[in-house]
Amino acid sequence: MTDDAAFAALLAKISAERAFHCGSYKEKCLRRRIGVRLRARGVHTYGDYARILDVDAQEYDRLLDALTINVTKLFRNWETYAALYARVIPDLWRVGPPLSIWSAGCASGEEPYSLAALIHRHATGLGEGDRLAGVTVLGTDIDAASLVRGARGVFAEAAFADTPADWRRLYFSAADPHVADPALRAMIRFERRDLISDPAPGGQHLIACRNVLIYFDRETQDQLFLRFHEALVPGGYLVLGKVETLLGATRAMFEPIDARERIFRRR
Repeated sequence: MTDDAAFAALLAKISAERAFHCGSYKEKCLRRRIGVRLRARGVHTYGDYARILDVDAQEYDRLLDALTINVTKLFRNWETYAALYARVIPDLWRVGPPLSIWSAGCASGEEPYSLAALIHRHATGLGEGDRLAGVTVLGTDIDAASLVRGARGVFAEAAFADTPADWRRLYFSAADPHVADPALRAMIRFERRDLISDPAPGGQHLIACRNVLIYFDRETQDQLFLRFHEALVPGGYLVLGKVETLLGATRAMFEPIDARERIFRRR
């Protein structure tokens, strides 16, 4: 069997046995991340690695963790959060509560906690903390183990590399590992959801999907942009990662609010 055929067979195996939609991901990304697991297990062919998956269920978990790219930080790219705090959160607060915010592809929860902190600080700054009961931040990911970690709200020192000191003092304990303020945890719920195969939660006022779409092929990206558009309320906001942008017909669905920080509003 050729290398390409063995690779295709391995992807078909993963898709069939773990319902992971390999066909929607860029091949270069898949080869790179599967290659990490081949080296970790000391094998050199996709066929040999497939045989490991047959006998080692834990290796499947390690592989899926590698494929879902669970790398993030609290307030990652602070400039984006600063723009949201200055331009988007006040607008949303005038509309609601109730407010629904969706962190799509949230990994271990850093993004939902960061978004919740933005809203909490704005509301309490206005003396309107009692209205926070009407705010829900939904964090979703395909990796159930990451969601369990997110639900704990406990973060190691490395997660704070982008976090301004005043935000850190306000919302996380001083000791390492750092525990999130219960007020944030009360606003957040976590749910396993596959961006590709599961329906999007509707009625969202803000969707953050940052540094996720770059791993999907163009067709899947277009499908997800359409899904996000339908999930947002009219005038709702979409936030992408710094290297992601709207292309083709999807550009007509959203109005750029801050092109540099990849913040858009649903038309």
